Formats: sequence, structure tokens, C-alpha cells
Amino acid sequence: MPFDPRALIDPAFFSRLESMELRARAIVEGSMHGMHRSPFLGMSVEFATHREYAPGDDLRHLNWLLYARHDRLYVKEYDAETNLNLHLLVDTSASMSCANSGRSKLHYAASLAAAIAYLALKQGDAVGLTLFADRVVSHIAPRAKPNQLDAVLAAIARAETRPATDNDRALHEAAALTGRRGMVVLLGDLFGDLTAIVGGLDHLRFLNHEVVVLQILDPYERDLSVDGHIRFRDLETGDDLTTQAEGVREAYLEAVADWRRKLETECRKRAVDRVELITTEPPDRALLQYLVKRSKTF
Repeated sequence: MPFDPRALIDPAFFSRLESMELRARAIVEGSMHGMHRSPFLGMSVEFATHREYAPGDDLRHLNWLLYARHDRLYVKEYDAETNLNLHLLVDTSASMSCANSGRSKLHYAASLAAAIAYLALKQGDAVGLTLFADRVVSHIAPRAKPNQLDAVLAAIARAETRPATDNDRALHEAAALTGRRGMVVLLGDLFGDLTAIVGGLDHLRFLNHEVVVLQILDPYERDLSVDGHIRFRDLETGDDLTTQAEGVREAYLEAVADWRRKLETECRKRAVDRVELITTEPPDRALLQYLVKRSKTF
């Protein structure tokens, strides 16, 4: 059910983000000067190449040393820095309502999305939001305007889970809305057909986005940390299954581990960062650990 947007904001958590940066590994396209590499040449501090002088070029950027050596005029060109288009894709399918640990996966995803949006907007990037289940249910185009965080928080706060059996259509619809290349952060449990999920990731990578998957799981789902006679309920279909936990635990854990390995392998093949998160882990710690790890790769 919808929740208070104020519950998504932990001032202490946000204050710890002040010293962090969210930088794109890939070259991005943008219209404002910012902190990310751009494919377009402009005036920046980082030299790119030389080209021959043409009438109208700024004389301040002539390379006089090359002129003295070759008796020809060359202009220095630089890599422009740009703003980033950050696309937040949040899964609102019914399985995200799982809250065995006290906090639902959707609330956990919403808190992370709010923090990432704050971080990106703070550094001048444009942030957009897409909520999806069996299809796209809400979309906010990326903007860097001052009230964009309010719009993102309000949309997340209105989010309601709904059954989703068509991951393929939903992810392709979401990908089609992302526009020019930038960074996509996908937040969800990634339950569903692996081929369909991989197809959605392929669509995003085909559009030249850098993709980060924050996979959110309830510890009961991952570890089957219960004993005795239990009843499982499929949150997508409503189907029930009653069984003895000890009798199925070994096979269950093996199947879950195999699924996670396959998902990790497919993400690695596509240069997609996959970060597995558990709802009992404080979201601020999980996000900060990832950002610190990510910063070391630049």
C-alpha cells in the first residue's frame, strides 16, 4: 500500500551521502556541463586531440609549439564533461510486498531510490523514475530541476504492488522510455523468467546505458530461515503450498543458489553491476558500501 514519502528520507543517511559521488563509467550524453565524460568535444580541462585550424576557431586554443615545428596551425580539442541522465526503474510487482523481516522489499527499494535520486540531483544530474510491474505503471522523465526530488518521492509514495507475470513486456516498455544513453539503476527482486529479464537487460545495454541492478531479497526467501510445518504463498498468483521446511530446505537452497549464480553470470556477460541486498541490512550501509567500491574502479 502507499506510504508516507517522509518515511523515505533519513536525514542522517542523506548527510552521509554529501561526500559521495555517483559517476558514470560509460561516456554519457548531456546538455549541461557536469562531472561525467561526454562523447561531444568541448572546452574542458582534459585534452583530447588536435585538428587543423579553420577560420573562426578560437585563437586561444592554437598550439604554437606545433606551428613552430610544422609551420601549420592546429587547434587543441578537449573532452567535454556533461550531466548524467539517471533512470531509476523500480519493480512494483506483488512479490515486492514480501515483508517477513518487517520491511517490505518495495519500501526498501523506495528508500534506496530516494537516496540515489537525492545524490544525483545534488551533483547536477537529471533524474527520472519508472515504476513497473506487468507493464509500466508510472513514468517521470529525467529532469535536473530543483523540485524533481519531490516529484520522484511523491510517485514512489503512491506506488502499489500489483501481480506481474510478464517481465518481458514490462522491462522492454521501461527501456523504451529511457531515451538518450546514461545510467539505469534497476531496483527489484528480479523474480520471473530469467530469459525475459536478460532480454530487458539486453535492451538497455543496446541503448548504450550503463546498467546497475540492485537486487533486493527478503532473508526468508534467500535462506528459508524457518522451521516446522509452513505454508508458502505465491504473492503473484495467490497459490498456496504447505510443506515441512526441513524436508525441502536442501533442495530449495540449491535451487536459489543456482538461480543467483545464473543471474550473476548473465549480468557479468553484459557488464551489468549486480548488487544483492537483503532487507535486514540497513539500506544506507548497503548503498554506501557500493558507492565506495564503485569509486575505486575509476
